[in-house]
Amino acid sequence: MSALKFLTATALLACAAPVMATPSPFAQPSTLPYQAPPFDKISDADYQPAIEEGIQQSLAEVRQIADNPAAPTFDNTIVAMERQGQMLVRAQMAFGQVTQANTNPTLQKTQAALAPKLAARNDAIYLDPKLFARVKALYDGQAALKLDAEQAMLLKDYYKRFVRAGAQLSVADQTKLRDLNKRLSQLDIAFRQKLLAATKAGALIVDDKTRLAGLSPGELDSAARDAKDRGLPGQYVLALQNTTPQPALQAMTDRPTREALFNQSWTRAEKGDANDTRETIAQLAKLRTEKANLLGFKTWADYSLDEQMAKTADTARGFMNALDKPTAAAQAREAADIQAAIDAEHGGFKLKPWDWALYAEKVRKAKYDLDENQTKPYLEIWNVLENGVFYAANQMYGLTFKRRTDIPTYHPDIRVYEAFDADGKPLGLAYFDYWKRDNKSGGAWMNSFVRQSKLFGTRPVISNTANFTKPADGQPALITFEDVRTMFHEFGHGLHGLFASQTYPTLSGTAVARDFVEFPSQFNEHWALEPRVLAHYAKHYKTGAAMPQALVDKIKRADKFNQGFSFGELLAAAQLDMAWHSLDASAPQQDVDAFETTALAATGLDVADVPPRYRTSYFAHIWGSGYSAGYYAYIWTDMLQQNVYDWFEQHGGMTRANGQRLRDRVLSKGHTEDYGVMFRDMVGHDPKVESLLVKRGLGTK
Repeated sequence: MSALKFLTATALLACAAPVMATPSPFAQPSTLPYQAPPFDKISDADYQPAIEEGIQQSLAEVRQIADNPAAPTFDNTIVAMERQGQMLVRAQMAFGQVTQANTNPTLQKTQAALAPKLAARNDAIYLDPKLFARVKALYDGQAALKLDAEQAMLLKDYYKRFVRAGAQLSVADQTKLRDLNKRLSQLDIAFRQKLLAATKAGALIVDDKTRLAGLSPGELDSAARDAKDRGLPGQYVLALQNTTPQPALQAMTDRPTREALFNQSWTRAEKGDANDTRETIAQLAKLRTEKANLLGFKTWADYSLDEQMAKTADTARGFMNALDKPTAAAQAREAADIQAAIDAEHGGFKLKPWDWALYAEKVRKAKYDLDENQTKPYLEIWNVLENGVFYAANQMYGLTFKRRTDIPTYHPDIRVYEAFDADGKPLGLAYFDYWKRDNKSGGAWMNSFVRQSKLFGTRPVISNTANFTKPADGQPALITFEDVRTMFHEFGHGLHGLFASQTYPTLSGTAVARDFVEFPSQFNEHWALEPRVLAHYAKHYKTGAAMPQALVDKIKRADKFNQGFSFGELLAAAQLDMAWHSLDASAPQQDVDAFETTALAATGLDVADVPPRYRTSYFAHIWGSGYSAGYYAYIWTDMLQQNVYDWFEQHGGMTRANGQRLRDRVLSKGHTEDYGVMFRDMVGHDPKVESLLVKRGLGTK
């Protein structure tokens, strides 16, 4: 999941912006429905001049606010800040998604050129003493302003943003901060571009089909197509996904090939070449600590957690540390079961990470008689979307959806749907970009092209992006049940964006803390297995026959299977992230490999057999996507959503009334209330970790 950042001294931007021969497609709001980006009129060459012009316009508008001779008011300062920079917003919203999902050398060059300019804009705004004086005067005197709850939260947000950006620092320290921000922005882009190239180059190339025994005909066709696309006819390419485990490890029976694929994944960004990310990461970690210290915090984790629901780094660390022991115990049990399966086949080898997925699947089949290949014929992707994901939204919230083929997109694989509210009124647009491409960042996420705002009269335009394996030409688009969960997850973010009902865009929809934003998405995953939803979409792609109840029962029984692995790799990654960002000022620049080994060993988790979901060198969430010292959020929000699901189970389950309650009390609120207040208003108590342990099969109910 990603969201729009407030990217933004002055001397750097004083030069005139390039003169555009023709009007920029971002100069005015789009005339398309919902102001959707006019991708049919946008070329790669349009982004840089539009963003540079947008920066100039934004700074000029902010200068007018700061220099206003009238006394500061909420309207002439805070609302004026919300209104400024709209050309920049339009251009960045489109550019941010396209560079993540469909990049190329031109766009990457543009990213690198713009990063320091955007960082400088941010500094020019939030280090402006006259502007901060106006905001501070309003903040200090807010008791007399008679603000409503949303206005009060917006004022608080602006004040805190200025302070966190260094507005209270001395001039000398602000100069240091500007330099740090510039260097950090450059390193951020360098990491992302290196990782994208490393991931593409790290694909396993196989020239002997027998080495891929165990893969389905469709998977072999896809691997052959990918090889052909790379100019390698007659060979096979297993492209890497962003996580440590790779899907093919679950099926391939040739052990040396499994090991080779795992090692390609594990070392993708550690080849000692131009795409090696380790030096970039070591610098990022060091500079982040320096920035945190400059702003009055001991570590980057302390700085980062200051604005999260958890509030402090100690709270987040304590939360995770309490999960280490039960997770390690589950890992030990699972590893013993898997080693027993290996020994039963007289394998003659000790379990290694590249063996886990294959033999875990065998254990699952033995325990639950569940074969993933049995489920895939019932999971055709567009049927899952329209009759599963959308149907659940209809049952919970009354929404309906209509496919739009008249909305231009940045890639032909994308489908666009219009969402309508329960009363039939238009709600927003949703784009779905599901298939993996070599020029697409790994993972899955939700973005916004247009954010809802009553101030501007805009309704939401959101996108869901994933990296599922595209079928070969002529083959059905069948996916795994984990892919189904991902679809429900990302559309949970989408609902959070679509249901936004705020006046001010800064507080709208998914513009909430990292350790709150993943809660609606994880909650939405539950409806993938809700009986009436599953029955509505799990139908055989050829015959239309419903998935047999016996197979449904197997899926449900196996739902808690292998949690020591799946939860353990997530927890280890979160602990690794927190270790990196808990370095204090006395720590030298780190040797990445040595630091990682020490940090993982300290968790007590079985990281030898269950490596972290992301290794330091390809941990895109924390080095390139805004989740630094925040990866714990996925576990924290898993606790939140399970508490909410428990409430649903106790109050009638999936009903329109319960859906409306969640929409009214959480999904439509954006960041207009304190997160703890919203949560308690929904379930009536503070978060309880016991629900998470039970859900993961790590505790007892």
